Amino acid sequence: MSAAEGFVYLPDAALAGLGITTREVVESIERAVLAQARGALWTAPKAAFLPGDGRYMMATLAAADDPPLVAVKSVMVSPRNPARGLSGINGAILLTDSETGLLRAVMGANWVTAVRTAGLSAVVAGRLADPQSSIAAFIGCGVQARSHLDAFADLFPLTAIRAYGRGQDNIDRLCAAADARGLAAEVCAAPREAVEGADLVVSSVTLNHEIEPFVDARWLKPGAFAAITDLALPWVGEGMAAFGTIVIDDAGQEAASAKPMVARDLVAGDLSALVTGALTAGFVPGARSAFVFRGIAIGDLAVAGLAYQRAMAAGAGVRVGG
Repeated sequence: MSAAEGFVYLPDAALAGLGITTREVVESIERAVLAQARGALWTAPKAAFLPGDGRYMMATLAAADDPPLVAVKSVMVSPRNPARGLSGINGAILLTDSETGLLRAVMGANWVTAVRTAGLSAVVAGRLADPQSSIAAFIGCGVQARSHLDAFADLFPLTAIRAYGRGQDNIDRLCAAADARGLAAEVCAAPREAVEGADLVVSSVTLNHEIEPFVDARWLKPGAFAAITDLALPWVGEGMAAFGTIVIDDAGQEAASAKPMVARDLVAGDLSALVTGALTAGFVPGARSAFVFRGIAIGDLAVAGLAYQRAMAAGAGVRVGG
């Protein structure tokens, strides 16, 4: 698109219709991580704050020259949105040209956030989880649970899921998504019932810093892998040492955070170290492993950039200006 052609608007529905696969998302994130490692992609630490009324507001910033894009994402979690008939999470992404600064796209943030979060988990799970994982347990059954179900069902030979959550509508939607894939779905009355014996565990509880931890890593079977998307807030702190390997998303971002997600002496390394090979780690049948993460700008840029390029090739979205 030339400077005279304006920009393209891509709402979440248009992004979801681009046919982007889990494998493409994983490969895009891995390419971005490697680009950052060689100094060809730049990110700033995630910015976030809590107004104190249940809302959670955050923003990410990342840039690269291949593709030549800057991605700025703003997202808010609002606990009052469901009562308004709205998604609990909403936001937007701006893509600008990394050479000129000209606006290239305005995107919905929900699809990118869901897909990139599951994609980040998939990058790590592909290295640390049992390749024959057949049972996935979900603590929290919302959007992130469904996106992780899609990603993990694409990459592992799943046969069944277990669901534990608070909202019946979300539980029903997750189980229906599993059923559509031919997977058995069991609703569990307690978190321990869900995670015991599972090969993969996904924790995606709505962020609440006042929550009383209710999930214990010591319940997981040896060899299990946990994708922990919620800063480990629901996890019992003293149980985290049960993980033989814990990977976080960004060591620099974590060092700049006031409160660590897990004790720093338990962390083996971050996503970059794992993808570049600086951290040598893999599936160990007798050891539990986990990916604990806040969310990083590199994932937003990787997936938003992939979606933008696919949309331009397909002529998708609404062109504005020009």
